[in-house]
Amino acid sequence: MSTAVSHTPMMQQYLNIKADYPDTLLFYRMGDFYELFYDDAHQAAKLLDISLTSRGKSNGEPIAMAGVPYHAAENYLSRLVRQGLSVAICEQVGDVDNKGPVAREVVRVITPATVTEENFTDSHDSNILMSVFESKTRVGIAYLEFTQGELRVLELNRQDNTLIDQIHRLKAKELIVCDTKDSDIKSSLSHESITIQQRPEWEFQLMSAKKLIQHYFGCGVLNDELNKKPLALSAAGALLTYLENTQKATLRHLHNISIEAVESLLSIDAASRKNLEIETSLAGKQNHTLFAILNQCQSALGHRLLKQWFKSPIKDHALLRMRQDAIRDLMAQSAITEIQHHLKQTQDIERIASRIALNSAKPKDLIALRQTLQLLPHLKNVVETRQQNEQLRQHAHHLSLLPEIVDLLSVAIVDEPPITIRDGGVIKEGFDQALDELRNISQNAGDYLIRLEQQERQRTGINSLKVNYNKVHGFYIEISKAHTFELPVDYARRQTLKNAERYITPELKSFEDKILSSAEKALAYEKDLYQKILEKILSFYTQLQQTAKAIAEIDVLTNLAERAITLKLHCPRLTKDKVIHIDQGRHLVIEALSKQPFIANDSVLNDSKHLQIITGPNMGGKSTYMRQIAHIVFLTHIGSFVPAKEALIGEVDAIYTRIGASDDISSGRSTFMVEMTECAHILRHATAKSLVLMDEIGRGTSTFDGLALAMACAEKLLKIEAYTLFATHYFELTHLAAQYSNLENIHFEATEHKDNIIFLHHAKPGAAAKSYGIQVAKLAGVPQDVLSNAKKILKRLEARDSDPYAPIQQSLDFTAVSDDHNDTGHYQSLIEKLKALDPNQLTPIEAMTILYDLKMTLDKLEKQLV
Repeated sequence: MSTAVSHTPMMQQYLNIKADYPDTLLFYRMGDFYELFYDDAHQAAKLLDISLTSRGKSNGEPIAMAGVPYHAAENYLSRLVRQGLSVAICEQVGDVDNKGPVAREVVRVITPATVTEENFTDSHDSNILMSVFESKTRVGIAYLEFTQGELRVLELNRQDNTLIDQIHRLKAKELIVCDTKDSDIKSSLSHESITIQQRPEWEFQLMSAKKLIQHYFGCGVLNDELNKKPLALSAAGALLTYLENTQKATLRHLHNISIEAVESLLSIDAASRKNLEIETSLAGKQNHTLFAILNQCQSALGHRLLKQWFKSPIKDHALLRMRQDAIRDLMAQSAITEIQHHLKQTQDIERIASRIALNSAKPKDLIALRQTLQLLPHLKNVVETRQQNEQLRQHAHHLSLLPEIVDLLSVAIVDEPPITIRDGGVIKEGFDQALDELRNISQNAGDYLIRLEQQERQRTGINSLKVNYNKVHGFYIEISKAHTFELPVDYARRQTLKNAERYITPELKSFEDKILSSAEKALAYEKDLYQKILEKILSFYTQLQQTAKAIAEIDVLTNLAERAITLKLHCPRLTKDKVIHIDQGRHLVIEALSKQPFIANDSVLNDSKHLQIITGPNMGGKSTYMRQIAHIVFLTHIGSFVPAKEALIGEVDAIYTRIGASDDISSGRSTFMVEMTECAHILRHATAKSLVLMDEIGRGTSTFDGLALAMACAEKLLKIEAYTLFATHYFELTHLAAQYSNLENIHFEATEHKDNIIFLHHAKPGAAAKSYGIQVAKLAGVPQDVLSNAKKILKRLEARDSDPYAPIQQSLDFTAVSDDHNDTGHYQSLIEKLKALDPNQLTPIEAMTILYDLKMTLDKLEKQLV
């Protein structure tokens, strides 16, 4: 597309505007439609399933065109934004004249993370906009939830996946990056549902960033702590610039900037969040997750806050105990049902307040705000009178009742307003005398027209004469053609029909001008009143945001209290000691899905025993056992009660998991490469306070390589002294318990009955006796001939043949002793058998078994000689 003179003036205007938004769909207003042209038209037609047409030719080529009606645009826009696209809204801002196309300009750019409209996003999701600025050693991050208006900044050392982990933790919808920085962010997020916006480097300049921050948050906001984070401030400046460019307005709802201390959070990397199915299942679904089980919040505000707690579990024991005390008090006072009844009726006043600040609030938002404020006295009273906990009472204190706003909205807004203010009808009759007078002129028009019709019938003697109105021709007097010769001289013809003529008189024309003028004035005046009401409400913006936060806190704490009762959760105890001691722990998700009673298990990790080697059959419960411990530790760090009879949780700084793996084809990584990458990350970053879950390390390579790597990883974790759960099918690892006193073996039992296997799902001390792999294969439906053949091969392997298909040529049974006492012969026999062995063909378990048998045979020989 070019802006050559061969383009029509209107298309030249379009192309000039589109040049400023090359990667954004442009909704170009033309009358009652938003039109899209060229590539935008092709893309929109495909995504929205609308017709693709053409509009003549420009520059010698057909112009592809697609459009949506102006009045229905919101529905189409929401569909595009939900797919991660941005849309520039170009409106007509000038008057039509004969000198060229009407003036147009972009009035707003709607992006996935900056939408405020209710229909554009899920009220239960946070729309996080994130900006990053990197150096060789550090990463600066700034982010906000647009409708909350609170900007957070942080800086981190640039380590493996540091930035990616933060993006996954916050689940950012949109990411702003510098277009000149050499970063692999885009390729790392190629499969994620996140929109990446590349911005010029000048938008990240530190000095301009500081000026913007001071403009929005006050001159004194840049304290010493903030000034020590220049990369984060640069990222914040780019974020604010981006918001100004997209919203085309002053961002009046931005009210605070704060530092997020990541060191105060329990660290969980992206892989661990996925493996533990905290918020999203391994299949990518929202159900069957820990969050889905714990979330029964009654309001959108509470839902988002609980999700925020899940994103940012904390290590502050004092704050966690405050949450525990509030939950305990709610459970004791039996007010949960009543509180939740009131919470369920509240609306999302946080986002309503933001829409008011951004001048995009609809009349129904004001009704929702009024209804919520009317409910607050009841909620406030229940919490203050029924609860003893100081934190809960403090939240109740922050519920601002705002009677001025309630009274204003009660007298000003009709109970069932239209969707928008565009056509009026929102302000109640009696609220403003001037508006009522303007409306009365229009409303009394019917009576006047009836009187005029009777007057003209008497005047002309034509009983069929009618006085009427339509939007195209305005008011008119209609007379059949049979009576046109009898008309008064002041009748001027307005329109000719097949069987009738339409006329206008000076009196009717004067009335028409008055009516149309009054209707326009009434609508303009009503819109002005509506704007003043929004400004009045906006003066209470801080109180509304504070109230929204209080509602969210009460909702989350009440929800956790209800969950504790319903799911039989208990309060964990916090300690500074190195210990994770769980009595009868359970896995909430498995328990909810299972039709059988869940078998609880105890767990103890401490200074003396901080690594467990876990063996047992597949499906025996190893992975469930590990995950439930991680879940209990995680829930402890959001302040929740936990699925255990008792739990004592010491200081934990991070949760790492290496559970399961799959090929990463896009980056050319095999399953084993993915596994080793995750292992490397854990071994480099885990500390003595980290909880590490390792499941089947080394299974993606040869037996010797895998065993060696698994054993080396276990020994490394023993040196780190991390809380470690190490599940494996390498039974050789169980022998580490003889070398390391701080390691213990536990196993999950199974029993066989008539060639079938029954899983007991109960953890016991010691190593497992066998793996029951063939029995599990039978359960999976492996054909019987394969199972039979596998049993034969297993017997040969257990007979310690190096080749399961070779005939048994050498006996490795050293326990048989002949009756003669030829000592030399016995020893010679042992030597021959040793010579016959090939160490390179033995597995580690075979070698250890042979060595054991040799020692036993030698002991028996020596006893016979005595």
